[in-house]
Amino acid sequence: MSQPSTSSPRSFATSNAAQARLHELIPGGAHTYARGSDQCPEFITPIIERGEGARVLDVDGNWYVEYGMGLRAVTLGYGYRPVVEAATAAAAGGLGYSRPSIWELRAAECFLGHVPGADMVKFAKNGSDATTGAIKLARAYTGRDMVAVCGTQPFFSVDDWFIGGTPMNAGIPQDEIDRTVRFTYNDLASVDDLLARYPGRIAALILEQATATAEPAPGFLEGLRERADADGFLLVFDEMITGLRWSVGGAQAVYGVVPDLSTWGKAIGNGFSVSALAGKREFMELGGLNTDRSRVWLLSTTHGGETTGLAALLAVYDTYDHHDVVGEMEAQGERLRAGLTDLTRAHGLSDHVPVLGRSTCMVFGTKDAEGKPSQPFRTLFLQELLKRGVLSPSLVISWAHTDDDISRTLEAADGALGVYAQALATGSVDGFLEGRPVAPSVREFAAPRRLRA
Repeated sequence: MSQPSTSSPRSFATSNAAQARLHELIPGGAHTYARGSDQCPEFITPIIERGEGARVLDVDGNWYVEYGMGLRAVTLGYGYRPVVEAATAAAAGGLGYSRPSIWELRAAECFLGHVPGADMVKFAKNGSDATTGAIKLARAYTGRDMVAVCGTQPFFSVDDWFIGGTPMNAGIPQDEIDRTVRFTYNDLASVDDLLARYPGRIAALILEQATATAEPAPGFLEGLRERADADGFLLVFDEMITGLRWSVGGAQAVYGVVPDLSTWGKAIGNGFSVSALAGKREFMELGGLNTDRSRVWLLSTTHGGETTGLAALLAVYDTYDHHDVVGEMEAQGERLRAGLTDLTRAHGLSDHVPVLGRSTCMVFGTKDAEGKPSQPFRTLFLQELLKRGVLSPSLVISWAHTDDDISRTLEAADGALGVYAQALATGSVDGFLEGRPVAPSVREFAAPRRLRA
């Protein structure tokens, strides 16, 4: 594998041309808004050819040390051989059949053996299906119609019950929008307020137990559990990001609070497409055959039992069972945090480029001369890192990040922070930033974009 250079000039011409062509063929130019060209510096939009470990190669032949790891879906590294080989062997025998395969039984037994408090699981292919399945079960079980979501967390589903409450709610009926209400993380009073305003109407409360930048306050998760038991709504934990990054049993195993339902995806397949809805039997069975109640059309997907995703899941959990994956990610994450903290201090940027979050899921902030969060300065930092061989929309690490990867990242960050400090001294990115700033991925109107081949 070629080494990413932190000094040699790079060409992005092929990537930029491919990105322009993608916009002609695919709405938004990508299949996930978080991967859109508006999330990259305007004239540096790497289109990836392949990955290896913690590094990726773009179509111009540029190698990068990469953070973000497939939107947090990859913990073991790109192309991790045991997972690839397991999925390949499964594919050789067929991807899906007209009856359940033994892979479905093996995967269910393995998954439930690692998730505390879950009796049953239903597999799917993306996280939105799993979270929407949880909401549907909660509404059917409780007979209620409203959903409470954590309004200070960014994303739960592409489906109407959630997207209706975002700025991108065109096409969603108002009555669907009105059925979803929001509470504040670590604020039990905001939950109590919703329960008082909508007595007997909240079917489910859904949240991430923790995020990259926020840990649960003492008693918060326990308070949600108590309120669910007292009021009758179902407590749903979204483990899409925390699962296998906080621990092999997810954040619920770390914090010791058991939900009624939990939703999983991303790292459970190390990038292969597999997601899961797990929960207590009394709720999950509403989507099965062993119930006297009205049945729920839960998750019924042609590819839910597709063998490569389930084989990948089995290989992922086998790796976690034989290695301290989370512990080693934590150690490398702390090494990266310490190095970046030293560099920001040396450049006088400690207050302007903070390193935040759990060591396995870190992010960085970017602030302007007034100390306010700044998209232009974020774009400048991304631009300078990319020029130096680091693709870093976040600081999300993997088990595959080596000491050399960390060292090269710190070398690139040293140069990028130097440019940041120069721009900060002038009070503006003008003359330093080569295009328009990046923008929030979820917004009502598309900002004007200029793409050059």
